[in-house]
Amino acid sequence: MPAGSYTVLSTESVQMEPSKAATDRVMVENVTPENNFLISLLNPLKRGTNESIPGSTPATFFAETGSGKYVPRTVIVDLEETVVDEVRTGRYKDLFHPESLISHREDASNNYARGHYTIGKELIDPVMERIRKVTDNCNGLQGFFIFHSFGGGTGSGLGALLLERIGMDYGKKCKLDFAVYPAPKVATSVVEPYNSVLTTHATMDQADCTFMVDNEAIYDICRDKLGVERPNYSNLNRVIAQVVSSVTLSLRFAGSLNVDMNEFQTNLVPFPRIHFPLISYAPILSKGKAMHEQSSVSEITMACFDRSNQMVNCEPRSGKYMACCLLYRGDVIPKEATAAIAHAKSKGSIQFVDWCPTGFKVGINTQRASAIPDSEVAASNRSVCMLSNTTSISSAWTRLDKKFDLMYAKRAFVHWYVGEGMEEGEFSEAREDLAALERDYQEMSADNADVNDEY
Repeated sequence: MPAGSYTVLSTESVQMEPSKAATDRVMVENVTPENNFLISLLNPLKRGTNESIPGSTPATFFAETGSGKYVPRTVIVDLEETVVDEVRTGRYKDLFHPESLISHREDASNNYARGHYTIGKELIDPVMERIRKVTDNCNGLQGFFIFHSFGGGTGSGLGALLLERIGMDYGKKCKLDFAVYPAPKVATSVVEPYNSVLTTHATMDQADCTFMVDNEAIYDICRDKLGVERPNYSNLNRVIAQVVSSVTLSLRFAGSLNVDMNEFQTNLVPFPRIHFPLISYAPILSKGKAMHEQSSVSEITMACFDRSNQMVNCEPRSGKYMACCLLYRGDVIPKEATAAIAHAKSKGSIQFVDWCPTGFKVGINTQRASAIPDSEVAASNRSVCMLSNTTSISSAWTRLDKKFDLMYAKRAFVHWYVGEGMEEGEFSEAREDLAALERDYQEMSADNADVNDEY
């Protein structure tokens, strides 16, 4: 039995559904050989017909039934029925437990207050009851992975409510958050800034570590690196799933770094509020390019410091690093990783805060990245996922706060939130908290000499 078990939760599958895509990838890597993948989508995973890959621990993310079938420890929730119904009736219908696909009759209308105070409140008790049943089946529950969007009504409102209730019911169990953050130029609704500021404030003390991705950055990756002219959500989700696979790899296979959920906090979060690591991944290659390219360990390491490989649009050279985890997988040996990091340092473009001069932590896992059939993302013999806590990500908050201020100065759309039982003062409170978060990041990047001058 693995050291711990984990529950994957997804809210607002209508915008993006990375949790399902991630489950597919975990299934390929942990439970089934690739040539059996399509069979196992149509039939629940079963011992004997779809053997676990040696060295893997499928029980980490899958529950085994009495008949030997593996079922994902996953709960997918949406206030609107359409998208969840696609899972219920599609080719995944035999993969997920039917009671783990939860929907409501009325959506949140892109309104945080509806997701948090009215419509979402009607659904939260059934959701928590289902989570209780899933966690009761875990042997040594370590925590939760939550997938949701910041910009939509369900992902922001119900997502915040869900994190709050998990905190109440499960105490100090770890909560790792994968959040789809509003893109700088692409928006799905005009009130995204309101929803995002409100949910960031509401979850600030609830999530232990929040990994952000934005649609625009993933769109750029799909277009520029994978050659997909018009990316759809499936394309985006497969890129995100590749990243989630690497982040969780050492939870599922023997590894040396981030082998349990609490290590993410220990390695990446110097202070409780500074818990928004930036994710980079390399190489991201199309199947056509992968046939003609072979990247060295040094090349993929340097690529992670390039903006084009990041999951959030921000300029890494404008900030300083507080912590950095390099998670290598596949054909990588420690000597090569050490040399690659030394080469990256020698470039002089990577700055760490002076109170954390060492910074780099390295994990190597021999399980190489696999490819899902029909995916544009090719398998690779070696790859690296970089999780870095950097002050440059504060630019994402700055952009968001400016958009919030433009609307809130006119009190635009505020009446829709107040009409759902929310106090207008929550807007000001949330905005002040985000301003404080920006200041926190500025203080992190200040040299000790600068800080001492203030006293």
